[in-house]
Amino acid sequence: MMNERGLYEYLVDHQIAYQRIEHPAVYTVEQASFYLLDAPGTRTKNLFICDEKKEHYFILWIQSDKQVFFNRLGKELGLGKPRFGTPEKLKELLGLEPGSVSVLALINDTQKRVGILVDRSLWQSDSFQCHPLVNTATLVISRDDIARFFNLTGHIPQIIDVPEKPVSLDQKRLDGG
Repeated sequence: MMNERGLYEYLVDHQIAYQRIEHPAVYTVEQASFYLLDAPGTRTKNLFICDEKKEHYFILWIQSDKQVFFNRLGKELGLGKPRFGTPEKLKELLGLEPGSVSVLALINDTQKRVGILVDRSLWQSDSFQCHPLVNTATLVISRDDIARFFNLTGHIPQIIDVPEKPVSLDQKRLDGG
């Protein structure tokens, strides 16, 4: 399994440009947002999920503020009731610890056991923020370069419309709606 240093070497060797931003370890979108407030690129959230039978695994790549309607996503993709993959499966398939999930971890999926589901609204962005296999730094990479990365690793992203969780009436009232 490739580590952070190996990833940087791979990106340089394949002429994939990136801007690196170092920060303390972050485990939530809110923590990352604090350190990346003025950073370029769209903030992302990477969710390691699997189907109901735990046979098929995916990274669901969405904008950081999107709340996924998982039941509808599962129906639309034929996954049953999607669930989060276990820390053990995350380590086995992608070589990652929880809190470090990133599309860049597909570099470690040489057997193509993890699919990549990309929200269509995210894919419209010019560049993205991604963890480099650790949660103590963030890379900003252009859409063209991340598409080339997917191609080089043999992962064809499935661009989908990720359903958003409906806002509750209580939340609408809080938001002034």
